[in-house]
Amino acid sequence: MEAWPGSPFPLGATWDGAGTNFAIFSEHATKVELCLFDAGDVETRVELTEVTAFNWHAYLPGVHAGQRYGYRVHGPYDPANGHRFNPHKLLLDPYAKSIEGPIRFEAANVLPYAGDDDREPDASDDAVAIPKCVVIDPRFDWEDDAPPRTPLADSVIYETHVKGFTMRHDGVREELRGTYAGLAADAAVGYLKDLGVTAVELLPVHHIGVESFLLEHGLTNYWGYSTIGFFAPHSTYAATGLAGQEVREFKGMVKALHKAGIEVILDVVYNHTAEGNQRGPMLCFRGVDNASYYRLEPDDKRFYTDYTGTGNTLNVLHPSVLRMIMDSLRYWVIECRVDGFRFDLASALARELYDVDRLSAFFDVIHQDPVLSQVKLIAEPWDVGPGGYQVGNFPVLWSEWNGIYRDTMRDFWRGQAHVGDFAARLTGSSDLYQDDGRHPFASINFITAHDGFTLRDLVSYNGKHNAANHEDNRDGTDDNRSWNCGTEGETADEAVNAIRARQQRNFLATLLLSQGTPMLLGGDELGRTQRGNNNAWCQDNELSWFDWTLLRSGEELHAFARRLIAIRRAHPVFRRRQFLSGTEREGSGLPDVAWLRADGERMRDGDWEEGAASLAVFLNGEEITAPDARGRQVVDDSFLLLVNGHVEDCAFTLPGESFGAAWQPLLSTARPELDETTMPRALPRSAVKLVARSILLLQRLP
Repeated sequence: MEAWPGSPFPLGATWDGAGTNFAIFSEHATKVELCLFDAGDVETRVELTEVTAFNWHAYLPGVHAGQRYGYRVHGPYDPANGHRFNPHKLLLDPYAKSIEGPIRFEAANVLPYAGDDDREPDASDDAVAIPKCVVIDPRFDWEDDAPPRTPLADSVIYETHVKGFTMRHDGVREELRGTYAGLAADAAVGYLKDLGVTAVELLPVHHIGVESFLLEHGLTNYWGYSTIGFFAPHSTYAATGLAGQEVREFKGMVKALHKAGIEVILDVVYNHTAEGNQRGPMLCFRGVDNASYYRLEPDDKRFYTDYTGTGNTLNVLHPSVLRMIMDSLRYWVIECRVDGFRFDLASALARELYDVDRLSAFFDVIHQDPVLSQVKLIAEPWDVGPGGYQVGNFPVLWSEWNGIYRDTMRDFWRGQAHVGDFAARLTGSSDLYQDDGRHPFASINFITAHDGFTLRDLVSYNGKHNAANHEDNRDGTDDNRSWNCGTEGETADEAVNAIRARQQRNFLATLLLSQGTPMLLGGDELGRTQRGNNNAWCQDNELSWFDWTLLRSGEELHAFARRLIAIRRAHPVFRRRQFLSGTEREGSGLPDVAWLRADGERMRDGDWEEGAASLAVFLNGEEITAPDARGRQVVDDSFLLLVNGHVEDCAFTLPGESFGAAWQPLLSTARPELDETTMPRALPRSAVKLVARSILLLQRLP
């Protein structure tokens, strides 16, 4: 086959209508072969003889979109010095835009070594087992698509899974369920829009390399934190095909969500790959250039530095690896129009040598990038290495999953946290974010996430029930941090169920009325259960998929969550852009926030120290304006949030008239069926009864 020199950039396979340019980086290779496969899997090899700045490249006229391909890379097999080249193993292109399917571990040995010794190379060919990359046609009609660009302060994020969200949704056509097209269906988009969320945060959609040990147990990597293709949407989430069609389908999903005003945030895993440690398979990076792509132990390069708990860590210190990550991020923003990213184990990306470095190359490059600096950047601010817990330490432009918020709020509602800690988290965690120039919305507040119990299970189980994962219930965290009445699992006891339902509403109200950016775990508004499994990462079945019949049986909880989101979005007093100070505001004579005891008097230093479990929070909306139904800027309302964390009922005395002449109860976690039309007004100095462990929200009347 005729090959022209081509260009070293862009990396990957680039079709121009007449042919395709192929380029791949490898600093230590001695020879690189491009392998083309026809429909019958007949392989044709083309040696890439042109090398520019360690990029091996060629242009092949007549090679069009739909062409299947891979690579064989030659070089030393010398694990002690970090090299594991083996041309008998077919490799994926690190820049592939489409990867046609799963790895067939049963078809051939995909390990680069023979027997049990990873220091001895294996000479068997594994092309039959490796999915092929596909040259894509990148064209797509975006029509009038425009990113919603919802400010982070105004965002309500909904964490969900592409497949699990629609797999059992009877409003989505059966052939579309569990796919990008399914999430783009009217029923799916309509549900999200009606709920009121502004963004979906999707569990990983980069192409997934499933671990062989899972397949042996009839399981799979459902969550997808095992990336093997940073540019390719996972092909098995596509309804339209696995040979490039999934790219167009993914773009169609983004377009449909944007049309409804909903942003798309991707959970991305740039800290490690699916290839594992020195005993793992050779799928891509290990065979392309192991010593460049991975962090290796300096004393013995046979072994991998593992800050991620997965066996390996990508080498962001290498400029070409850092470039790959940046190229990937820009691709998803520019070509696929996603609106932001949540970075899994982001502390691992920040490590320069040992400590997590806030001024690492990764942050520097992101901050100067004219594209990426403008999208939402959310960090999971921890990894498993020394000093890896970095909540509050990421730089400006970044927001963070606030694990301290999660733990504090769980502890408060089970009677184990101080009201001072509760107050600090409710008002935006200024102790974590204010001093470095960030704002309340830097705190991504959450009670539950994919990793752990669902909200319903949090209040229903004393411990994890992960036997289905085949790890003898050793996996997943042991810390429930909930209050569950001492009775575990489903029960017919109406009193127990009533308390559990109220606890779910308490958590939802706490989350959605806190300063910061709320993230709701998808399905929590329905009462979704995983039957006590708090680590369902490998459960691609009904344990993880949404049960949409809960929309009928859990209608009250869904309606309550919908009301909370509507209240938050209607009133900027709950989503301030600046931290609350407690100082009096000009004109009103009242502070922006005031903390009150159950007797209606202001909290004093000694009150915080006594460890009371009940308090009232006054939120002054007088200096905040918001658009009304006609778009006119009007002053926001003021609110009083009454919180009773006691196991017994509590009487609150409302504050004096300086705070307000009359109050309208707006929402109660104890009486969710009541609203402002059915709850009586309350006057200053009157007593309001709060049942045990409940919240009452009051709105000041003019």
